[in-house]
Amino acid sequence: MNRPWRRGSHVALALLLGSCGAEELADAGTDAGVDAGVDAGLDAGPEPLPDCGTDSPAALAACADQARYVTLLEAIEGERPPGSAHHGEVRDLAAQTLEDLGYTVERHDYGTGVNVVGVRAGATSEDRVLLSAHYDHIPGCAGADDNASGTAGALEAARVLATTEHDRTLVVALWDEEERGLIGSEAYAERAAGRGESIVANLVFEMIGYRDTAPDTQMFPEELGLLFPRELRQVERNDFRGDFIVLIADELHSEPSVAAFESMAARVGLPTVALMVSESIKRSPAAGNLRRSDHAPFWLQDAPGVMVGDTANFRYDRYHCSAGPDTSDQLDPAFSLQTIQAAVGAIATLLQAP
Repeated sequence: MNRPWRRGSHVALALLLGSCGAEELADAGTDAGVDAGVDAGLDAGPEPLPDCGTDSPAALAACADQARYVTLLEAIEGERPPGSAHHGEVRDLAAQTLEDLGYTVERHDYGTGVNVVGVRAGATSEDRVLLSAHYDHIPGCAGADDNASGTAGALEAARVLATTEHDRTLVVALWDEEERGLIGSEAYAERAAGRGESIVANLVFEMIGYRDTAPDTQMFPEELGLLFPRELRQVERNDFRGDFIVLIADELHSEPSVAAFESMAARVGLPTVALMVSESIKRSPAAGNLRRSDHAPFWLQDAPGVMVGDTANFRYDRYHCSAGPDTSDQLDPAFSLQTIQAAVGAIATLLQAP
């Protein structure tokens, strides 16, 4: 994740009120679900997954393997700023893994960096469903959660999703230079828009490794509480436990993606909090907390984008190694597995043409 979220300020709130209007701010989260659904959110009981198989999205989700994920996570963590030796090793690992799984792999060289983009063509449709994560990090930090967890999760999901045919085209991408300002994903999103590619769904893994089930371990920024009061109440009712995955999504293009993810998350017992962002709010200069990862460049192209994450420094004090090393021994692989399972099931559903 490319920069710290900041707590709200009077200037930020004034800008939001000026650009959106008080009534719109009060209703910002209304499309995330009816009050009863939001109230139930973190307390919903899971329906068990079937055995691993290829006959349904839920069966595919059951095929995600925690040990494989951990092996990838441990191979990826470590200092990897662009230009470093390990940065190149991780890029090669991602490309080779996708090639071995049967994806057509492009090393998308956009000038200052290289995205790794794997494609499996759809049987009946050129519509594209994306799953992605950024593989770079900052100097002096191992970046296990940020974002070795997301990169490893995307590659493990890619393995499972490669075991079956699908109607739509699947794209698994690993972005470069996220930490320098979302440069790699921006280059891809602009190219995709220029080519007229039809992106119908887009999940972005951004830090999926850290969970804390103790009370008062989750912060909720002031300005987001203003925008999403019902979601704030949802977290408050759960005693501010840092045990959920947040979904930050544009409401115009990504409601089906969020619905598919939340449905499968319930099956695996993964709590979620969805922040559905309106067109006017997502472009507000004061809403930077909603645009901190690689979903944001797709928003600017009027394409879908859903950030899937553990809320970074609002839960994890080792974000960017600020309070100690961000290493894999600090993370919860069972939590990551649930997130991968939910994403696999959601993407398998979204890959089915209507």
